[in-house]
Amino acid sequence: MTGADSGLGNADLAPVEAAQRTWRWYHFAALWLGMVIAVPAYLIPASMLAQGMSALQAVGIVLLGNLVVLVPILLIGHAGSRYGVPFAVLVRSSFGVQGAKLPALARALIACGWYGIQTWIGGSTLLALTGVILHRNLEGAPLPWLGIGPGQLIAFIVFWLAQLFFVFKGLEAIRKWETWTAPLKVVVCIALVWWALRAAGGLGPIMATPSAFGPGGAKHGQFWTTFWPLFTAMSGFWGALALNIPDFTRFARTQRDQVIGQALGLPGPMAALALVSVIVTSATVIIYGKAIWDPVALSGHIGGIGVMIGLLIITIDTISVNIAANMVGPAYDFSAIWPRRISYRTGGYITVAIGALIMPWKLLSSTQGYILVWLTGYGALLGPIAGIMIADYWIVRRTQISAEALYRADGVYRYLKGWNPRALIAFAVPVLVNLPGFLHSAAPATFSSVGPLWTGVYDYAWFVGVGLAFVIYVLLMTTARPVQAGGG
Repeated sequence: MTGADSGLGNADLAPVEAAQRTWRWYHFAALWLGMVIAVPAYLIPASMLAQGMSALQAVGIVLLGNLVVLVPILLIGHAGSRYGVPFAVLVRSSFGVQGAKLPALARALIACGWYGIQTWIGGSTLLALTGVILHRNLEGAPLPWLGIGPGQLIAFIVFWLAQLFFVFKGLEAIRKWETWTAPLKVVVCIALVWWALRAAGGLGPIMATPSAFGPGGAKHGQFWTTFWPLFTAMSGFWGALALNIPDFTRFARTQRDQVIGQALGLPGPMAALALVSVIVTSATVIIYGKAIWDPVALSGHIGGIGVMIGLLIITIDTISVNIAANMVGPAYDFSAIWPRRISYRTGGYITVAIGALIMPWKLLSSTQGYILVWLTGYGALLGPIAGIMIADYWIVRRTQISAEALYRADGVYRYLKGWNPRALIAFAVPVLVNLPGFLHSAAPATFSSVGPLWTGVYDYAWFVGVGLAFVIYVLLMTTARPVQAGGG
């Protein structure tokens, strides 16, 4: 970009040109459909059943949560489509040209966690597929310190290496991959439901499984105390992608394309997958006498050629989801932190390295850890960033941003030596408010002294983060010196 400082821009971070704006509404719908139909999304409603929810209650929570998160996705995506810049550059208007490195790093590290989780799931699927072919359990005894078998470790590494292809090929290859693989995933979901209905004797027995919160249930009268943490976790599930959605909408042909495509691609398909998940998981209780909420583990019980084909498609699906949702964003984010040394491709290498080092299998060891520690925890961290970005773009600046100044150290977004103290305050306050509840959820024995007030606040972590940061940022920015259109 002409006039950009070398420390703030490179070819990968520059605003996209008109010729690059090729994404139509169906590309965005296919992108979301590809990301939605994935094992981590399948696990959420299934794990809600483990928490005591009925099938319809779980589906309702998923639908409502995704309708809620669609709002910030569209609001933040609007800026990407209008100015053609990625998240790590857009966030400079609120945090400052240097301060933007903080939210970019936070977003990148969360994505690395997700990348590791998806890679673990893909490796597990690959191992299960090989086991079906060889008629053997290939996991092996758990290794010291790692806690997984040698077969699991090898499958994880193989799948990790297989995904490096897309680091080379870039975003256009991802768009094509998602467009072609999305229909295959729909076929797998239909096949799973057909199997569940056939094996369990129809939909009646499945949907008849009562809620633990109803009369006579083990958690009677405790519905709302469980509903809010689950609803918050569901709303924050796509919280990370809500931030870096400009990485995709910057390629939109029109604003209408990104709005329609995302509205069609997220809430409806997510609710449909939830219905598939609860039908299949409820069926396992009838068929096997226990709830099997992991589709990869379920495949080991079903067996047959159909399972092999399904596992192969799940493997393909995991690659497409992982690259689109968890590698593109952090690759841009790491590049924005050090543009002179880190390109988009190098940022991708950093992402896949961190994703392996965090030992993601530990995050999936229980439904409690997956929902209340991982999903709610990162929602508490990223929610404030979303609130600040929405407030800055729509309220403070009225959608008017100087794209050129986003790449200049001496421009209107320099604030105080490149940092906006007001944005830092608006970010820090809700994070600190949610911190006691997060610590209690992560290590209840160690932080048993955390009172019900703080754990109650944490039940609404993503909402607290978005709302509190939004209000604080608007108040601080509008009560200080006037902010000019496109200025800081």
